[in-house]
Amino acid sequence: MVCYPTFGGSGVLATELGKYLARKGHRVHFITYSQPVRLDILENNIYYHEVNVQDYPLFEYQPYELALSSKMVRVALKYELDLLHVHYAIPHAYAAFMAKQILKTEGFDIPIITTLHGTDITLVGRNPSYKPAVTFSINNSDVVTSVSESLRQDTLDIFKVTRAIEVIHNFVDMDLYNKDENCKNNFAPKGERIITHISNFRGVKRISDVVEIFYRIQQQTDAVLLMLGEGPEKERARYQAQELGIADKVKFLGKTSEVVRVLCISDLFLLPSEKESFGLAALEAMAAGVPVISSNAGGIPEVNIDGETGFTADVGDVGKMSERALYILQDQERFERFRKAARAQAERFSLEKIGPKYFDLYQKATGHLSETRV
Repeated sequence: MVCYPTFGGSGVLATELGKYLARKGHRVHFITYSQPVRLDILENNIYYHEVNVQDYPLFEYQPYELALSSKMVRVALKYELDLLHVHYAIPHAYAAFMAKQILKTEGFDIPIITTLHGTDITLVGRNPSYKPAVTFSINNSDVVTSVSESLRQDTLDIFKVTRAIEVIHNFVDMDLYNKDENCKNNFAPKGERIITHISNFRGVKRISDVVEIFYRIQQQTDAVLLMLGEGPEKERARYQAQELGIADKVKFLGKTSEVVRVLCISDLFLLPSEKESFGLAALEAMAAGVPVISSNAGGIPEVNIDGETGFTADVGDVGKMSERALYILQDQERFERFRKAARAQAERFSLEKIGPKYFDLYQKATGHLSETRV
């Protein structure tokens, strides 16, 4: 597994997939520049290999791709890997191609599976500085997957792709999500509704819309807003909450390992993003039985079913999102119906249902997986 080790969706999916495969008895090697945030290296069949980039004054920007390719080569030879599964096109698919070529000179041919996650295609990848390399990396992967049909179509529209792209949706481990009413009292001691947002606080997430929607919600029902994550829009959101007079109702929790517990005490999840290739945070909320109010951008409608698991609206339509939120929250019977539907929808994306699709893909890529090396 080659991935970014951060809180982003691609790193989360790669880590959870690796852990799932390890529990099934396969040896899984993670190759990245630091330990993934959700990875427990003490679990059986899990191995972590850190990519070290030496700091040379000659380079203004250190060549991570070279160090990554070299590490892939060393790990593949030492542990006789069956395949490389790289998450995110930049720079992982490109580095994997170089590693594959080096390994061929050693008489070692290894298949590469590239999973496209979102901004590697819709934002960074379409940049003219990277587009030729991204196109090349996709077309020279042995297998390519995307996490939504929307992202698959975006990839075909943006790049001259000659390789088939298979859609395998993101997944969630349903066993992790259990309600904890005692914890809920820490944030809502008076029984307030708990509204939650999780992201990297970048402009594309429309953080000001999150605060505005909550402002309108709390005018008509007692509620608090929990904001999880870090990013450039965080301080602006804090200032906005102060200007609106709701600073005491908005809690910024930063990056936390308690995401699951927070979602399990939430009543509503907000995701008004301008772009979203899938919306993994929304799926995780739904696994906890939390209805979602979101935009209809990208792959979100493949996850959040309008009028069933929550509601979708056009990007920027904070009025409609606020009205729909109140529609769910102000009637307990209605709220319970949406809550159950959200959980049922998340079941369709459970790890136990999606995980085997990746394993089937591995079998096709390698022609066999008779030994337990991944």
